[in-house]
Amino acid sequence: MISRSHLQILESRRQNLAPYNLGYRIKLLTQLLTRKFTELLEPYGLTPFHWLVLCCLWQEDGLSTSSIGEKLQQVGGTLTGVLDRMEERGLVRRERDLQDRRIWRIWLTDGGKELEVVLPPIIGELREQAMGGISYADQELFSQILNQAIANLS
Repeated sequence: MISRSHLQILESRRQNLAPYNLGYRIKLLTQLLTRKFTELLEPYGLTPFHWLVLCCLWQEDGLSTSSIGEKLQQVGGTLTGVLDRMEERGLVRRERDLQDRRIWRIWLTDGGKELEVVLPPIIGELREQAMGGISYADQELFSQILNQAIANLS
């Protein structure tokens, strides 16, 4: 017969192994959300990264490229390519900063501004689907826990 302490040790070890460990389940959740999110954005010709840039600019239009990169914790090369494609699609425009010509400011075009009305409700539906059956209080707690875990590892 297995002792109670031995069962606790086995359960503790099990929690560290995929598919039971937290990291694996967060990865799975991320993959599922990303897949559905990508499907929702596809009719608009957007990627999840486009969405992130748009969110930054909807909150504060005219950010510098480096400010967007800092907010998204992205490296410049990747962001530059995304901004190139967004500019080609008519979602953003770039202008040199009037005070410092080394800085490029990113501004929403009318097309980029119009998406602010269309996309957040669609994304809200995905959030509701993912959080179905989870109380608002538990959703808030989950968000706080994720923020703390991110801070702990940053």
